[in-house]
Amino acid sequence: MIWSKEETLSRAEIEEIQLARLKATVQQNWDKVPAYRKKMEEAGVKPEDIQTLKDLAKLPFVTKQDLRDNYPFGLFAVPKDELVRVHASSGTTGKPTVVGYTKRDLQMWSECVSRIACMGGATEKDMAQICFGYGMFTGALGLHYGLENIGATIVPSSTGNSEKQIMYMQDFETTLLVATPSYALRLAEVAMEMGIDPKKDLKVKIGLVGSELLTEAMRAEMHKLWGDDMLVTSNYGMSELMGPGVSGECEYMDGMHINEDYFIPEIIDPKTGEVLPPGEKGELVITCIYKEGLPLIRYRTKDVTRLIYEPCKCGRTTCRMENLDGRTDDMLKIRGVNVFPSQIEEVILSVEEIGPHYEIIVTRENHSDKMEIRVELLKATDAYKELEQIQNKIKSKLRVILGLDAKISLESPNTLQRFEGKAKRVRDLRDNKV
Repeated sequence: MIWSKEETLSRAEIEEIQLARLKATVQQNWDKVPAYRKKMEEAGVKPEDIQTLKDLAKLPFVTKQDLRDNYPFGLFAVPKDELVRVHASSGTTGKPTVVGYTKRDLQMWSECVSRIACMGGATEKDMAQICFGYGMFTGALGLHYGLENIGATIVPSSTGNSEKQIMYMQDFETTLLVATPSYALRLAEVAMEMGIDPKKDLKVKIGLVGSELLTEAMRAEMHKLWGDDMLVTSNYGMSELMGPGVSGECEYMDGMHINEDYFIPEIIDPKTGEVLPPGEKGELVITCIYKEGLPLIRYRTKDVTRLIYEPCKCGRTTCRMENLDGRTDDMLKIRGVNVFPSQIEEVILSVEEIGPHYEIIVTRENHSDKMEIRVELLKATDAYKELEQIQNKIKSKLRVILGLDAKISLESPNTLQRFEGKAKRVRDLRDNKV
């Protein structure tokens, strides 16, 4: 089901909306956000210089550091009394990034999430269990109001107490699951530990997963545990831009459709900042063109992807972003080789004797980088030859994909840490990580 006619506009119609809204947003920030006006003046650009969409490249970038430098409300375009809600990041690596919404912003947010929920197969008949943590994190409330907007019944179960989550799924006959990919896998494990087969004993047929990268290998693992007929789609967003709802996959799973009447995507070279041609891979930059509270322009997401402009089989004409390769700040440089954790995950999940849980540990000894990958056996075994074969299989595949050797540590089943929110897969213990 296509929720909104704006998802099927012609390219010319989309760009007409984008240009009008871009001009208005630039003027809004110039007039109401002193910190942003200063950035524009330093870049030598004024609102009247923005006459075409290509002129977007003249405007300065905004980064997470700008939000921290102007903590808490310095980049807001409305006074505090016009806000109806604020959210914030955990602030574990510095000052929290604070985001806020006007009443119109919340309406826009619900509209965007309704679209991506429908892309992922949701309808008003679904019983939707939301296993994101409620609170300052935007994921739970974003999906909550978007799904409620299309008429779905919400089970706001949050995270934790996985046995009770399974009880709700069984008793309420949950049909749609909202969770991180790693927690969705954990819930399936818990169900089986309780003697419940997720494929036969539960009615979950739709997975709207987000908040962490969904690789194709992880999607295959979801199908293995929840059933081949479960439609598992990824959706994308971040608090600074709005929350979930910036883009999402349809049933064809050929990239995530961007809500282009509200967001303008660009792909840049992360080193030079140069805008790359359509189809090339680089860092995703997003401009918010309809927000009132925090209308960020050219926000550097640090996510690595490419844009696809050909119309989709589903009938939507909006630009799609390819499923993420990772983040520029997640990338590990090991002995001069650029490594994304997602590449390692693809290898691990292709080995049938290994489960989906893993940990990457990077250290430096005698000026040389060392990488250890802890993986979990699906079945315990003490057979030395069998363990050696599994280790060699993983090492061989890593050499082909990365050109690197790594120490492979095989752990007993159910020993590695499980996560209810975003999975933390990497421990980089080097003092100097370059």
